Amino acid sequence: MFKNFMTSKKFQSDAIKVLNFIENYLNELENFPVLSQTIPDEIKNNFPYVKPPYDGKSIEDLLEDFEKYFFRGITHWNHPGFMAYFNSTSSEAGILSEFLIAAMNLNGMLWKTSPVVTELENIVVNWLREMIGLNENFWGIIYDTASISTFHAIASAREQLNLNIRGKGIFGRNDLPKIILYCSEHAHSSIDKSAIALGIGTENVRKIKTNKKFEMIPDELLKAIENDKKSGYLPFCVVATIGTTSFASNDPIKSISEICNNFNIWLHIDAAYAGVAAILPEMKWITNGWNDAESIVINPHKWMFTPIDCSILLTKKKFVLKNAFSIVPDYLRTKEENQVNNLMDYGLQLGRRFRALKLWFVISNLGVKGIEEKIRNHIKWAKEFSEWIENHKYLKLIAPVHFSTICFQLKTNEMYTNDKINEFNLKLLDLVNSSGKIFISNTMLNNQIILRLTIGSYWQEKRHIEMAKQILNECIEKVMNN
Repeated sequence: MFKNFMTSKKFQSDAIKVLNFIENYLNELENFPVLSQTIPDEIKNNFPYVKPPYDGKSIEDLLEDFEKYFFRGITHWNHPGFMAYFNSTSSEAGILSEFLIAAMNLNGMLWKTSPVVTELENIVVNWLREMIGLNENFWGIIYDTASISTFHAIASAREQLNLNIRGKGIFGRNDLPKIILYCSEHAHSSIDKSAIALGIGTENVRKIKTNKKFEMIPDELLKAIENDKKSGYLPFCVVATIGTTSFASNDPIKSISEICNNFNIWLHIDAAYAGVAAILPEMKWITNGWNDAESIVINPHKWMFTPIDCSILLTKKKFVLKNAFSIVPDYLRTKEENQVNNLMDYGLQLGRRFRALKLWFVISNLGVKGIEEKIRNHIKWAKEFSEWIENHKYLKLIAPVHFSTICFQLKTNEMYTNDKINEFNLKLLDLVNSSGKIFISNTMLNNQIILRLTIGSYWQEKRHIEMAKQILNECIEKVMNN
């Protein structure tokens, strides 16, 4: 009789060792320096095995090697002191769900290849849609990252032009006008990358000016569209952002959507980071105008405690998306194809991981209430942190704090040059990050270094925020005294 490997004593023993390793890791997480302490090529140069092992190694030996040779190369994203970029942390439910995903190893390219992949994806995407308050006109799909979700949204906008770019391409054609893409000057770099990949070109991406709150100015957008139309160009897509990458600012969606509607332009909303905040009743204000958009991206792996990667694209025009990408070779045709959504039809990738399972695990385990509680605390702590900065002798707040990201800078002598200002702020950044206790990031504004601290880790408590203040104070003192 066939012996099921998954129930063998060896597998159970190995699984327990891995689980114990993970448990010990999470219990000891705060004792590790949050930022990797290695230098370039250190891991590769210290790894003794030049060739792959001919004889297999035990799981116990692999865990030992992992800890010995690779552990120093980890920047601990789950660390409660990780306050850089936008937090991406995994909850217990998210971690355990990845075990099941790997164990079943499903490929959801077709409905038939595992119906649960397609149908659970539809369920959890609808859950999220309802949680943030979008209407039923939106259909959704899970990709890996927001960059890919935005790429597919812009590809859909291009497809909607009916210029037969899918069939004829863009090269050597005299019948194509220049097509123009618009976004804020603070929009994510994935928009430029999408323009490159889709043959639009970065010179046809218009970066619209922002106001003092780093919000896209609708009148500037309108002016740019009208100028392009006068030049014989074809405006086709606007990307507006809720929670911009550098300053977590919000573009005025309602005003932008009215402009897009007047010119029949596709509106895509990048809410990858901050979109989940709309789960909170008191944060629903950020969704004003969202139902007028053609597409929206939200990343549960950024601020909803789901292991990376998990990005949701919601669109009102699923068939435009399908028309942009669907190709069904004979070997993938099934009798059910006219009754179901084969998710391979809605994007570049053929194979599809069972990402919906981890989202189902996280939402079901924490409940909407548990998710709300976490996000609400993060926003509260960020507001308190911003007030601390505003009352600080040596720090100044750079941008309004709507969510959980705080942008700040050292106060310096007004006579200092940008180079001198940057020198002070970079020194503070390096001192903070070399502490090993917290990790913050930086951006630029008017050629000046701006420091960024983001609260949003599943594992963070109020004490970690107080610790960050203490470390900043200690490092500021060193900067000022040197």
